[in-house]
Amino acid sequence: MSGETETAYEILGGAAVVRALAERFYDIMDSNPAYAELRAMHMPDLKAVCDSFTGFLSVWLGGPRDWLDQRGSFCLMSRHAGMGITSGTAGQWLDAMREAMDGLVMDKALRVKMDNAFTRLAEAMAWTAKTTAGPA
Repeated sequence: MSGETETAYEILGGAAVVRALAERFYDIMDSNPAYAELRAMHMPDLKAVCDSFTGFLSVWLGGPRDWLDQRGSFCLMSRHAGMGITSGTAGQWLDAMREAMDGLVMDKALRVKMDNAFTRLAEAMAWTAKTTAGPA
């Protein structure tokens, strides 16, 4: 690549691996009873959300921006604000994502970076939901 730094998207393996990661994540969430509470928060048919998550991951990892360009803008926190995310469901999301990354994210440094970022994201989602819910 003539001295250019590879993006996480490229290190991961590009479109096919990003798609496989998203599909694996939703397959795990859909089939493992440990993630039943998380699964219940999603629409019955996971295809559309999987397609959208694939596009989001592509942009997030430094790949093609088609998904974002089609939306004009996107706020991840706002999109999930009304879902009632708890520390429990955030933990389920993180565990399912870690399972999905097993065997797909082969670069150890990238795996650590992704895990750290996903952990911060999951914690922020739960914190945001808790602080915007108001007093009990």
